[in-house]
Amino acid sequence: MTQNAPDFLTQAAQQFQQSMTENWSKAVQSLQSMDLGAIGSGLPASGAKKPEIHFAPEKLQELQQQYLHDAMGMFSNGMSAPSSDKRFSGEAWGSNPLAAYSAAVYMLNARTMMGLADAVESDEKTRSRIRFAVEQWMAAAAPSNFMAFNAEAQKKAIETKGESIAKGIQNLVHDLRQGHVSMTDESLFEVGKNVATTEGAVVFENAFFQLIEYKPLTAKVYEKPFLMVPPCINKFYILDLQPENSLVRYAVAQGHRTFVVSWRNPDASMATATWDDYIEQAVIKAIGVTQEISGSDTINALGFCVGGTMLGTALAVLAARGEKPVASATFLTSLLDFTDTGILDVFIDDAFVEYREKEMGKGGLMKGQDLASTFSFLRPNDLVWNYVVGNYLKGETPPPFDLLYWNSDSTNLPGPYYAWYLRNTYLENNLIKPGKAIVCGEKIDLNAVDMPVYIYGSREDHIVPIGGAYASTQVLPGKKRFVMGASGHIAGVINPPSKNKRSHWIRADGKLPKSQATWLEGATEHPGSWWTDWSTWLKGNAGKQVAAPKTYGKGKYKAAMPAPGSYVKAKA
Repeated sequence: MTQNAPDFLTQAAQQFQQSMTENWSKAVQSLQSMDLGAIGSGLPASGAKKPEIHFAPEKLQELQQQYLHDAMGMFSNGMSAPSSDKRFSGEAWGSNPLAAYSAAVYMLNARTMMGLADAVESDEKTRSRIRFAVEQWMAAAAPSNFMAFNAEAQKKAIETKGESIAKGIQNLVHDLRQGHVSMTDESLFEVGKNVATTEGAVVFENAFFQLIEYKPLTAKVYEKPFLMVPPCINKFYILDLQPENSLVRYAVAQGHRTFVVSWRNPDASMATATWDDYIEQAVIKAIGVTQEISGSDTINALGFCVGGTMLGTALAVLAARGEKPVASATFLTSLLDFTDTGILDVFIDDAFVEYREKEMGKGGLMKGQDLASTFSFLRPNDLVWNYVVGNYLKGETPPPFDLLYWNSDSTNLPGPYYAWYLRNTYLENNLIKPGKAIVCGEKIDLNAVDMPVYIYGSREDHIVPIGGAYASTQVLPGKKRFVMGASGHIAGVINPPSKNKRSHWIRADGKLPKSQATWLEGATEHPGSWWTDWSTWLKGNAGKQVAAPKTYGKGKYKAAMPAPGSYVKAKA
């Protein structure tokens, strides 16, 4: 006897509900069995008793009811693919029943898992680690990452008669050989030819850095030279990508005699280099050489990201010695106070820092690719799985993008430097404790770094949260100007006026209350780049104008090679 349609649908609905109930139980069990010792740091729990994970009972019941309600609603509506997520919004997903089903169930499960993570009864750091782990799981488990479910990749394979699959395999082999997922067509870029092209020369070099002086673009320059200290965990040319988006070229065009620190990419010969070495032999040395070449008693300086942390540290060391060679400082997306470190906090605890200290505190290298992978997985959908799908499942070549080429050009870090940095900043936040941190033989105190400062933070920065960038206003004692820009850690900074993109916020009354949120209440949004505001501020601290130099360097500091020099070209 043939089963009638209503009975069949009822039975199917019951089976579906039972299946989703089982999924719910598995989701709860998976979170409860999670090894917190391995979340974030990636380290074993060191034999410690695994803490139990509990949920708020009312929240758990509410989530279960919502999950089953949404599941049955999805069943009744035919399980159409959700259009709000760009991974599943293409036409091919909606027209493929299996793909639509997999996407709909995935989105429901993802929402529920995140809800469960938020329902955990524990301290905020534990919840953050659980949320981070769940985000990684859900990003990796998306049906779009698998050829068996990705309707768009399947459609392309059919349309190209399998050529996209063959190309995807080629892309996979290529990326395995180079050691990282391609985010752009790296073959189209070459440092010194179409990135890092601002004209200049290397005028000093030691084991840690090359100092580049740039050719003036104006007949007169300001008497106080301008030194940029980029992060040593990346190549300096993020500040000099293309002529139209180069902060270096912009500074030169504004009449500043500009110098930039180009960090050496550490190899085995630098495996014992310390934080003190980088402060004394690099940042302080660069300040001194810039003074000597320019003949100026004081200079203006800029630090970007960890370059700003290093600049602030160097200024505190110099202040402890009774020296104040820097007239003004700019801090771009930098941390001095490490109270608010955002998502990176999930990696930091005593066990992780002790492990790194034992592993490389006395010598060794933190591999650049490991650092790059860590930062990429902070945004796994945008910076990892998006390229896995495009490169390998669809056989596409990612379009040329200078910023992503730079992002893939990783650098190593000396182990002792890295270990000191982890303990004294992220773990113990010692830089803001007067006399606590001893650097280059000096007890440092940021309260002694008394000079005009310009502090910039990006609103959507996931590496230096806007609150963390703003916190420097409460640490440094001099006259301060804080500006917030739109977008993230890099795109917010590299935002030239010519593009007329994004916005920035300034508080006209100049007040700097304790919290960034309170500051924002009195701030005004301005369209376009923050560069013009910064340029006006910097000119006010740069002194009078003098004739631009005709040659690079001075005295013993002579042009050794054209910019961008040789250190920046060394691969990790």
